[in-house]
Amino acid sequence: MTATRIFVPADAAAIAVGADRVAHALASALVAKGLDGTITRTGSRGMFWLEPMVEVETPSGRVAYGPVAVTDVPGLLDAGLLNGAPHALRIGNPQDHPFLATQNRLTFARCGIIDPRSVADYRGHGGYMGLARALELGPDRTIAEVTQSGLRGRGGAGFPTGIKWKTVRDAPGGQKYPAAEPQKYPGAEPQKYPGGQKYIVCNADEGDSGTFADRMLMEGDPFVLIEGMTIAAFATGATQGFIYSRSEYPHANAVMREAIGVARQAGLLGKDIMGADFAFDIDLRVGAGAYVCGEETALLESLEGKRGVVRAKPPLPAHHGLFAAPTVINNVLSLASVPAILAQGAAFYADIGMGRSRGTMAVQLAGNIRHGGLFEAGFGMTLGELVMDIGGGTATGRPVRAVQAGGPLGAYFPTSLFHTPYDYEAFAAADGLLGHGGLVVFDDTVDMAAMARFAMEFCAIESCGKCTPCRIGAVRGQEVISRILAGQDVDANISLLEDLCATMKFGSLCALGGFTPYPVMSALRHFPEDFRRIARAA
Repeated sequence: MTATRIFVPADAAAIAVGADRVAHALASALVAKGLDGTITRTGSRGMFWLEPMVEVETPSGRVAYGPVAVTDVPGLLDAGLLNGAPHALRIGNPQDHPFLATQNRLTFARCGIIDPRSVADYRGHGGYMGLARALELGPDRTIAEVTQSGLRGRGGAGFPTGIKWKTVRDAPGGQKYPAAEPQKYPGAEPQKYPGGQKYIVCNADEGDSGTFADRMLMEGDPFVLIEGMTIAAFATGATQGFIYSRSEYPHANAVMREAIGVARQAGLLGKDIMGADFAFDIDLRVGAGAYVCGEETALLESLEGKRGVVRAKPPLPAHHGLFAAPTVINNVLSLASVPAILAQGAAFYADIGMGRSRGTMAVQLAGNIRHGGLFEAGFGMTLGELVMDIGGGTATGRPVRAVQAGGPLGAYFPTSLFHTPYDYEAFAAADGLLGHGGLVVFDDTVDMAAMARFAMEFCAIESCGKCTPCRIGAVRGQEVISRILAGQDVDANISLLEDLCATMKFGSLCALGGFTPYPVMSALRHFPEDFRRIARAA
């Protein structure tokens, strides 16, 4: 008789609330009770308020229970956990849960379902079908497929992915990277490609507050990122890839390293991938956590072993990138979307979404919210639907006052803008940014003037210091807002703050200084009373 499979997440969010302890308690109790069950560690499905969520495989499908504590384990087993029996913690089939049932999971289709370290499990759930189709289509038609899908960069800028790939493919290649840093793994042979050396760089430097999609994907389905990078390499003629991750992500980095090694052993990285005359390899590099290294050119400087400082553009990385060679830089979600596009076709992907925002977006619900987690759906839902219907409003039960969209440099949206469709153009029209898809919710106790000052403080701390508007402007911004909060010459200082924000927005070298005005100006525009509270009291 086959042992019953029990699934416990090894996602960092689940581990933080006791998933490792629950898995150990289950393993010990199975032995003590003589029950025939095996435990598989998976990623998370993204319903974080139910973690640790334990699932069991039954003849009628998976049955989930959660949140499970160590003290719940004996009672669950006695009640018939291995058979999916009723219990106070029983959720039922997780696919039927309203949070998952309303999603359109493409990028995160396997998260929480497969063993992330098993390439056989990945392939058994549709993995590597995208690469197989790309090898049939050839590089040019692969790029055309990505272009026709409408995929845009999921890291914030929203630049069309296919155009970036075509630019790199058409660019004359550079030299192999310096002998001082030799090729660690066999397989990358640029002489096979007349264009010379080109690179694929995955930006996994997920530093925005309230975002966790990259980490969740790398921990729950790392092979989809490897496959996406491999397709990008085949399409552009690149032979070496780098994943630039953060030191704050030890679990994701460990899973990613193991998956890269498994892919090499399976012939899915290195020479003659899937029997084709095509060579590509990937190396994982871990940064020290500087926020500015999420900016693509600072990331390249860090990858080259230099201080993470922003480069002036042009030249663009697509022409003159890593080690001066043409380089594709995409973030995790962009590259992880590619396998589904190739496997199911550009038209399938393009049919999802609205306007110029095609496909799905991984929305990360965080902050003061009842149902925090990851929600993947096509563009077009309203901000209010995401926060109130999906997220369930605030965890405190108090009214929502503001939602920050797009990380610490994103705009604050009041409830009066909850009708805004979640897409690139609609958010831009409302002076906001989608960014990496993070939504951080605040209730009516938040001080928005203090949040505006925090944005300037954050920028001052994280600035690389290369350009004056960012380096000096953020420090002056803190001082000006502090004077406003103290009730000093409020009108004059608000006018000065607006002028300073305009200088930073249009004069900064990169988006760190250029986007800092978004939270400041949106707080000032939508919550002006918070900037005049002390002045009124006086």
